[in-house]
Amino acid sequence: MKPSAGWVLCTIAGLLACQSPPDPQGGSGMAALTRVQPGQTRAVTSSDEDLNSNYDRRTYIEPGETMVLADIQGPATVNHIWLTFSEARPNWLEAGGSANPAEIVLRMYWDNHPEPSVEAPLGDFFAAGFGLRQEVRSLPVQVEGGDGYNAFWQMPFFQRGLITVTNEGEKNVRSFYYQIDYTQADHLPEGTAYFHAQYRQEFPETLGKDYLILDAEGQGHYVGTVMSVQSRSPYWFGEGDARIYVDGDTAPSIQGTGTEDYFLSAWGLDEHLYPYFGCTYLSDDPSNLGMRATMYRWHIEDPIRFQESLRFEIEHTGWISADETETGEVDGHVQREDDIATVAFWYQVGHGKRFTTLPSLAERTFPDHDLIVQGRDLLPSAHHSRGTLELQAGYDWTGDGQLFFAPSSGSAFLEVDFPVAEEELRGLVLRLTHGPDYGRYRVFLDGTEVTELADYPDWNPRGARDFYSPQVEVRDLYLGSYTLSPGAHTLRFEAAGANPLSVGDNMGLDSVRLRERWHKQRPSLRPADGGEGPYGPSTTSEDPGDPEGR
Repeated sequence: MKPSAGWVLCTIAGLLACQSPPDPQGGSGMAALTRVQPGQTRAVTSSDEDLNSNYDRRTYIEPGETMVLADIQGPATVNHIWLTFSEARPNWLEAGGSANPAEIVLRMYWDNHPEPSVEAPLGDFFAAGFGLRQEVRSLPVQVEGGDGYNAFWQMPFFQRGLITVTNEGEKNVRSFYYQIDYTQADHLPEGTAYFHAQYRQEFPETLGKDYLILDAEGQGHYVGTVMSVQSRSPYWFGEGDARIYVDGDTAPSIQGTGTEDYFLSAWGLDEHLYPYFGCTYLSDDPSNLGMRATMYRWHIEDPIRFQESLRFEIEHTGWISADETETGEVDGHVQREDDIATVAFWYQVGHGKRFTTLPSLAERTFPDHDLIVQGRDLLPSAHHSRGTLELQAGYDWTGDGQLFFAPSSGSAFLEVDFPVAEEELRGLVLRLTHGPDYGRYRVFLDGTEVTELADYPDWNPRGARDFYSPQVEVRDLYLGSYTLSPGAHTLRFEAAGANPLSVGDNMGLDSVRLRERWHKQRPSLRPADGGEGPYGPSTTSEDPGDPEGR
């Protein structure tokens, strides 16, 4: 991911000017460096006991195995965690790849409490969902190149700190390195708060009630949220307001203005990385069916304090296409049912209430809503202009691989047929490869060029699709939702010239996907008198390219 504009200036200013929350041993950001504090710095690492050895890793964490990273006697405060491990894709260390970050569970236990105070998939804890390895550049969490995982949360305990990782995947975790830095102290101040982080999910969100992020009892402050979303309807998912109930308030103590507003973005969403907020992953246009996104928001300068309890919920309202509304018109204020997963971060005095438990790996893997026609099944029907067409295997592609087309003439085309078994409304998605030698192509469905998405008539028409990328990437191209008749349907791709930066006009079709749609009509949440309500009037003339409808 490229650095966001202003990242360098923002980071320097933030690190110099900001004051981190005081830690229990007297530190407070860079200002604390002028004062020598009591205590001794220690570290637990994966280094071999033989100091002359270079065997500084745990070679394997086997499927089902729980490994203790640290078992530290207190009083002490963990100041920093660094770790890394081999990636999931095949590599020089492990020909078959290893477990991905969603398959590794991180848990932390303070002072012999039987329940973990921290429980989350490792990737989600480090602000990257969907089992991906993503770069993160924030103040408390930093992941270099998607490989070097760092957490700078202060994690104090009085008697014992136990940190474990569990491999819930089917493959080994390969070459796991770690270092956990902590400060040993004679005592901690009375009332020192424990660090907590808890994963939760709903696949899909529950109709009739807001999504719960945290339900805490006691005294403390809320310090952060990681959220991953997979959309299950076309149009913008993120109109839901954050609703935070402090100390038993029956009405929201804090009522937000929208999901991306809570994550400190505006007018939609794109990938960006800042010290206190960011979007580490955005798979597609935020309005497209099946879009995936992961966002983070740290309340370091603005912790949400509570003396008795804190309940943090967020609406799951947004825009939705006309086929899913009772009025038959596009509506910007209805309750959606997307797939969502969150991690809540907070500090509190004493051990937190167990308001949820971690689902199994199978249950917490984001569901696949596609009927898939792989490249191997498209190959028998394929017709093309002069050039080569082959099934190309690789980790990034579905099943046996992609259809790779290397044309040898300027007027190139490729045609494939895909089957439809049942007549029903589904999203039509093409999974396509982008790369440094890939070209631009026009797309036709059953003889008609697809220049606009069927869900968004007269909005943002497009001509040729550009499959150039500086690095090889596999992305989804959403063509809109269709009710296709049973039988064979034809996709045709016609070359439309190369991107000036591309060194070729190749094309790679991984698969054709028919993505599941909700077959239900939702009531509008706008005022019953037909007034405008908070989002303006309901009408198909509003531009869904402006997700806030402002």
